[in-house]
Amino acid sequence: MSVWDSVVGQEHVIDVLQGAVAEPRSMTHSWLFTGPPGSGRSVAARAFAAALQCEAGGCGHCAACTTTLGGTHADLTVVATDKVTIGIDEVRDLVGKAARRPSGGRWQVIVVEDADRMLERTTNVLLKSIEEPPPHTVWILCAPSTQDVLPTIRSRCRSVVLRIPPVEAVAALLEDRDAVDPETALEVARAAQSHIGIARRLARDPDARARRTETLEIARSIRGVGDAVVAAGRLVAVAQAEARSSTEERDAQEKAALLRALGAEAGQTLPPRLRSQVSELERDQKRRATRFQRDVLDRAMLDLLSLYRDVLVVQLGGEVDLVNEGMSATVRVIAEDSTPQQTLRRMDAIGQARERLDANVAPLLAVEAMAVSLRPQG
Repeated sequence: MSVWDSVVGQEHVIDVLQGAVAEPRSMTHSWLFTGPPGSGRSVAARAFAAALQCEAGGCGHCAACTTTLGGTHADLTVVATDKVTIGIDEVRDLVGKAARRPSGGRWQVIVVEDADRMLERTTNVLLKSIEEPPPHTVWILCAPSTQDVLPTIRSRCRSVVLRIPPVEAVAALLEDRDAVDPETALEVARAAQSHIGIARRLARDPDARARRTETLEIARSIRGVGDAVVAAGRLVAVAQAEARSSTEERDAQEKAALLRALGAEAGQTLPPRLRSQVSELERDQKRRATRFQRDVLDRAMLDLLSLYRDVLVVQLGGEVDLVNEGMSATVRVIAEDSTPQQTLRRMDAIGQARERLDANVAPLLAVEAMAVSLRPQG
């Protein structure tokens, strides 16, 4: 067993990180882990953090390894925001922690899993600490690509680029770690396009697989503008429902905990000073729900893109595996009813909808425009 076991399909990255752990005197103190969604940036970052704290370089079973991987090590700080952006006050706190000596571990390790969600003025707060970190501190920033962080930050970090792991490697992980049967493991690994987290959710949650299938069936159900509007409304409603179900209980617990800390009770009229703290929490929770809804919609769009990718493969006679092998009949029907040019236009429409969502366009408007573009032409 090793901390590197969960870093799937990244042998080139593991070699680099193990080499760094083995040479602490020449340690690079600021790292930037990049890779597309599903490549395992945060998994690799935590494995590296555990290896840094471990006397054996990442054995996987000592107290340093288990507490670091579990996120409870005293000398590990992990920032992974549920909101649209990381606040400047959070980053100032990180800079303060970076200046402290380790309380018992070998290093003070700070992992920022969503470095791309820092605004420019927030990122600037990090510059001095990233450029000249204390000798006992290691920064690990994670982002989808180097272009998602400021040039002033990436120029001060050692870059590690992760790739999407092979489908077979993800399927093998699901079989070994989650006892998923081989056929299902391979199916969901393909459907998730090697995104380990999504593959695990699909493997363990039949409802998630059913929702994904329903999303893909939209491609066949849209025959006109009316169908497109209905389908768009359904997609957005599902995203809103998932956002509510995933955040409501947590929101209530956070609010109750804050009221207890303030010495107040639910329903009690609060003085202005305390009321402002509750309002700030509610704003943060709203931002988190907004991000979650966007993420659900974006995932649905990626699923639709994978379907049209399969359609294009069939239309062009490509000799590669389909992502959605279980829906090959649907793929072939759409392929026969359209041309490659139409398929590419549909894929462009989905890509444009994703960009609009990222630019804060109202979700229903963005999804409706996309759905209208998916209807058969002429």
